[in-house]
This record gives sequence, structure tokens and C-alpha cells, in this order.
Amino acid sequence: MTTSSGSRTPLTVGVDIGGTNIRASVVDGTGEVLDTVQCPTPHSAPALEAALDRAVRDLGDRHRIDAVGLAAAGFISADRSTVHFAPHLPWRDAPVAKRLTDRLGLPVLLEHDANAAMWAEYRFGAAAGGHNVVLVAIGTGIGAALLIDGALYRGTHGVAPELGHLQVVPQGRDCGCGKRGCWERYCSGTALAETAIELLATDSTPSMLAKEVVADPGALTGRRVANAAHDGDPLALRVMAEFARWLGLGLAFVGDIFDPDLVVIAGGVSSSAPLFLDEAREEYAAAITGHGYRPLARIRTTQLGEAAGMIGAAELARTSLIAGR
Repeated sequence: MTTSSGSRTPLTVGVDIGGTNIRASVVDGTGEVLDTVQCPTPHSAPALEAALDRAVRDLGDRHRIDAVGLAAAGFISADRSTVHFAPHLPWRDAPVAKRLTDRLGLPVLLEHDANAAMWAEYRFGAAAGGHNVVLVAIGTGIGAALLIDGALYRGTHGVAPELGHLQVVPQGRDCGCGKRGCWERYCSGTALAETAIELLATDSTPSMLAKEVVADPGALTGRRVANAAHDGDPLALRVMAEFARWLGLGLAFVGDIFDPDLVVIAGGVSSSAPLFLDEAREEYAAAITGHGYRPLARIRTTQLGEAAGMIGAAELARTSLIAGR
């Protein structure tokens, strides 16, 4: 890709490193995905780094690559060079950016996956034109990112914000972080299944979902609940109503703290937004401090979907490359 002056715009690779799969894409300066490869995520650090090497080289065989951005869930150092901790990946205090730079001979930048998704939505998607934006990525848990005056906010040590672990219910459901009652335990794909099981204890309304849960409790997933709600199942619809309530209440907390002009809902659960988003907006508007006497944030769903992390990581790598020239 070349500019009107004839200079070449860098092509970069964005890599979304998930606990199950690695997805890597070549992305141009307009945010367009040109090529993608995917492979399973290995369980050891050496094997994972070798897989990342192969994925980028595979793309590099077909495109001239200038830099690489890696998006991973976990604690990333403030200088975006080291993975201190990643719950679903084998790295612990690992200088991943340097290791991959040495292997590939290309600049490599690390970023938290929610930050990468936020940057993609800001540059090319639902957050375009926003100034103070919160991205809430709802999947197995809750990931989050903050954009303040058009810049990503990472905190002093690079690990902000952990909005999913705001305590919304003192002594509530156990959370993997070690606390109890965290927001993500009531507002996530995992929470949908747990709420369904809790409601079964008090709800005798005929429900196909309820029959399936009784027959095989282990088969219940958030996706199954969402699908049943799409089909009009009464138990599933009650679960989605509870989800909407917790989403709205959590966003009111976020609004009280950050006062954003825009909230972007991303993650796998966002695909079911028609089932909960209007109710969540109403709950948010009613619960925020000073309701009725202050402007409210717009609440949108992602435009870039599952590709946001790759697109954002690639764009951040491109921005860093150009700034360093």
C-alpha cells in the first residue's frame, strides 16, 4: 500500500493470543484485514513462541511485514515489553517482545487484548470520535479498557483497568481472582450459566432449558442460555433480564468513576445484545448518581467484533514503528 506521495504505508501483523487459539492477521493502514492464519495455542512458553514465529513467518511469505503487535489477556508491563502474568498462557515475567523481536528480526509490541480492541474501535469502529471511552469486553469474564482524551490509559504499572473485579455483591459469588462478588461473576458468559442454575431453585415455570439443565447440569453454558433466550425460553429470558440488570448497575459504577461520553460493549456476549442492551441502558440511567440531571454516556456494541484485538494490536505496532522513525 502506498500513499499519494508514493511512500509505502507499513503493513503490520496483529496477533490475538487466546487460551485456545492464536489468530494472526496482516492489517493495512485503514484497518482492513488482508490475510489471516490460525493455530491452536501451545501450553509451554517455548512452544507458544515458536507457534507465534511460524504464524508471522507464514504471513510474511505472502506480504512484506514491517512490525508485529501481540494482544494478550494478562498483566503487561507499562513499557509493553513483558508479560508479568497471563491466566490462560504459560508466560510469567517473560520478556516476550524481545524474544519475538530476536526471532523474527522485526519490531514486536505487546498490548493487553482489551486495550488493543479499544484502539481498533477508536481508530476504525464504534468508538470513532469518542474522547473518554470505556470498552467492556464480556466473554468468559470481563475485560476492560479506558481511553482518556483520546489516549489509552494503562495505569502506573500497566495493568489498569480491572473493572471486572469491582465488587458489586459483598460476600457474593466466589471469583477466580480470590475475591467474592466481583462484577464479572454476575455479568459474563460464565455468569449466565450460574444464574440459570440459581433461578432453577425458585422457578417452576415450564422451560426446555430447565429440563436440559436437570438432565445434564454440566452441559449448561452461557451460549446455550443465550440461544434459548433467542428462542423465547422463559427461564433463559429471566436469566438475560438479570444479566441486563447487572450490566446496567456495573456501568453506573463505571459512569460514576470515569464519566465517559461513550461505552463500547464487546466480547462474545455482545452478539446477544438485542436480548439485554435496552434494559441495561435503562438500568444504567436509573442507577447512576444524579440520574435525570446529567448527560449519559452513549452505549454501543462493537463494530469490529472478534477481529478488534488483532486490528488494534497491528495499528499500535504501526503507530510505534512510525513514531520511532
